[in-house]
Amino acid sequence: MIRSVLALLDIRPAYTRLMAERHDFHRYDLLDDKHVFLDEMGAQIRAVVTSARFGVPADLLAQLPNLEVITSFGVGHDVFDLKALRDRGIRVSTTPDILTDDVADTAIMLMHATMRRLIAGDNWVRSGMWAANGPMALTRTVRGKKLGIVGLGRIGQAIASRAVPSGLEVGYFGRSKKDVDYRFFDQLSALAEWSDILVLACPGGAATNGIVDQLVLDALGKDGVIINIARGSVIDEPALIGALQRRSIAGAGLDVFEGEPNIDPAFSKLDNVVLYPHLASGTVETRDAMAQLVVDNLNAWDERGELITPII
Repeated sequence: MIRSVLALLDIRPAYTRLMAERHDFHRYDLLDDKHVFLDEMGAQIRAVVTSARFGVPADLLAQLPNLEVITSFGVGHDVFDLKALRDRGIRVSTTPDILTDDVADTAIMLMHATMRRLIAGDNWVRSGMWAANGPMALTRTVRGKKLGIVGLGRIGQAIASRAVPSGLEVGYFGRSKKDVDYRFFDQLSALAEWSDILVLACPGGAATNGIVDQLVLDALGKDGVIINIARGSVIDEPALIGALQRRSIAGAGLDVFEGEPNIDPAFSKLDNVVLYPHLASGTVETRDAMAQLVVDNLNAWDERGELITPII
């Protein structure tokens, strides 16, 4: 039986209420004096509800000596020190699969929006430039292009399944070759050189930090486009901004950034980038389903000491 649950955020109001009705539930983000609360209640907390954005900070974790389980809203787990959690016997669940389709759809959306210059076209109409100056400059089709996917997990494969009917040839780079028909590359720079469009769908964390560097951007080349629905950390952002400014790559469609939501202001001055506010999974339907799975994981732990979607 869970004694007390500490939530670091409101996952979705209706689902937060469900947890509050069932458990001794505390909203850490709303506390006026967190230090007093932890002094009085830290030892009673058995479960933490958090997200793939916030994780559980190490200093907070240290003040929860009897923590048993963390239920996270999101699929990423690079914010968690899994070894430290294993060493303490703390279990962790995430919300996989549910967001796969929306994230894959967003990658395809950003690809088309970047290649067809959707934002520039919208401005061409709104600003009156169409009426004043005539047709906008021609854009480029995705059909017949080569799409390189970095990370062929659930989301990467969902992106590939959407790309093939659009007439794209698919290749991929990852930790190992998979039993798929797409072309495998064991070097990221080789995939970038082959690709017209490079899509990042890999996990974040130390292993992928800055893997898209100047070498990869140079390999992608002046006609290449990069799409990122992974983590801002996987791209060397100053190198990307420089490449976009020099037009040594053609464009980028970005859902994630370093330091978000306080992104580098240089992005706002570029006309060859499509910016999206880390909302790839941000539909009502998907976020509700993710929230329900957080609730279900917490209840499963409460009822039988199990998790539905554990990562450890």
